[in-house]
Amino acid sequence: MSHPHRPRRLALTAAALLGAAALTSTTPATAGTGGATGTGGATGTGITQYSGTVPLGTTYTGTAYQLQDPTRGGQRTLDALNQTGNPGVPFTDADNTWGDGTPAHRQTAAADVHYATAVTWDFYKAAFNRNGVRGDGVGTTSRVHYGSGFGNAFWSDSCACVTYGDGTTPGRPPTSLDVVGHELAHGLTASTARLGYSGEPGALNEGTSDILATAGEFFAENKADPGDYLLGERVFDGPPRRMDRPSADGISRDYWSSDIAGLDPHAASGPARHFYYLLAEGSGPKVIDGVAYDSPTHDGSKLLGIGRDKATRIWYRALTLYMRSTTNYAGARTATLRAAADLYGPAAPETSRVAAAWTAVNVR
Repeated sequence: MSHPHRPRRLALTAAALLGAAALTSTTPATAGTGGATGTGGATGTGITQYSGTVPLGTTYTGTAYQLQDPTRGGQRTLDALNQTGNPGVPFTDADNTWGDGTPAHRQTAAADVHYATAVTWDFYKAAFNRNGVRGDGVGTTSRVHYGSGFGNAFWSDSCACVTYGDGTTPGRPPTSLDVVGHELAHGLTASTARLGYSGEPGALNEGTSDILATAGEFFAENKADPGDYLLGERVFDGPPRRMDRPSADGISRDYWSSDIAGLDPHAASGPARHFYYLLAEGSGPKVIDGVAYDSPTHDGSKLLGIGRDKATRIWYRALTLYMRSTTNYAGARTATLRAAADLYGPAAPETSRVAAAWTAVNVR
């Protein structure tokens, strides 16, 4: 990455329009399990704003519980105390029940983030056999309640950590499953392809985060926040970005064009998002888990999808083996074709559909 310490942000402002043992159950864990008789790992209960009541990996220190998960590389969620220079202090709790589902309770945002970060860890392990964001087995440190009225979230390469504000809309912090998954995917990209953050590499950087966030949200199977091809819809009244028709936000592009490198990376990521949706689900109108989609193609072609799991594995292999910091859209096409051939064979239907999906977003 050309600027290794620059924060990677979801751009969750309305003006900018802007992912093994999985945590797939929304059944509450027993509060305080494994903690009261000694120190060490425990399972707490998170009452979140966006994901319902969920289990949380915690640690009992001998006097209280903390949001530190020894089963996922020691991932931690800290309180930034509404400051911008504070590295964060541990949340502590006596009964291992965190939050009350409302943003007024200071632990609620922490519960959302701690849960979604654990989901992403489990997703990477199950889908890619990857141990953590950077593949080094070390859990991510997250900070919530950053600044005053800060409406964004960002990954920082310098500390390999993620920071979340309280939102510009009161009571709507950017801590939903897909927002957390998006930010963590920036860390994965930073430790693999190191895609730049401007021009077409920047578009692919942002597109990768939306792709892996979407796949992770489906993986979670969370009943309070089911998987979909929309980004940030729980934080705002409607999705700031979507995958099936990126241009619906009024800024993103559905298809590649020669001037796309001059756009903001979030808007320029449209063809990458659109490619992934078309590869996974195909074109045209359809309803998936109760959400209506209608994905067009540049060349008027009618596409059949290969399924989300295969599409995700192809993108991940392309990102981690064949993309580089300067990869552009044409390079991404080549990388994903190589990845599909590796996984399924050069003459396989999956490989030919990768080519067709890129053609459908005008990347030839």
